[in-house]
Amino acid sequence: MTGARDTGAGWRERISYQALLLGGFSLLAAALLTVGDLVTRDPIAARRAEDLQASLSQVLPPAIHDNDLLAAPLTLTDEAGRPRTVYRALRGLQVTGIAFRTSGLGYAGPIDILVGIDAEGRVLGARVLAHAETPGLGDKIEIARDDWILAFDGRSLGDPPLERWAVAKDEGDFDQFTGATITPRAVVDAIKGSLLFFAAHRDTLTAAAVITEPAPEAPLPR
Repeated sequence: MTGARDTGAGWRERISYQALLLGGFSLLAAALLTVGDLVTRDPIAARRAEDLQASLSQVLPPAIHDNDLLAAPLTLTDEAGRPRTVYRALRGLQVTGIAFRTSGLGYAGPIDILVGIDAEGRVLGARVLAHAETPGLGDKIEIARDDWILAFDGRSLGDPPLERWAVAKDEGDFDQFTGATITPRAVVDAIKGSLLFFAAHRDTLTAAAVITEPAPEAPLPR
């Protein structure tokens, strides 16, 4: 009887059993992760779209458009060969403004910025979406903490002149923060770069929207 019990318990110690058990747990974990991804994918995408819509409304005022800003964005390639998604504000078929994301290299890493520009090349608004700058100092680029970012509203490549698109320490027209120059310098350079991108692609970005209708079906042969 003792030998029978030992034989019955021994199969649990075999490598094949342990591998099968581990494989079963792995399959179960993978299945749970897949189900979790499927369940949360749509809500996460919807939340991201809501957040983007809210940010776009700050740089493309609702008063200047009557379209869904997230519908039919353009994709252009910038001078570095990177794709750039452009959201257009339309009134009817007329482009009244565009917005896209850009970035500058701050003290602690990239600064992600959303810039809105009207059809004449003037800044409608700029908002910092993400950054890792020093709390209490570099984070003054956030609209929730300081109104510094509003200094770009209405500005263009001619206002100020291109050579004055810099912080005061670099003989430019934009203020820097006490004890912090790299952060505001990165934002100024990024917004200036956005205006240069707009100028280089102005005809494409401001071309009237075209609505295409499906071709009529050919009549059936008799």
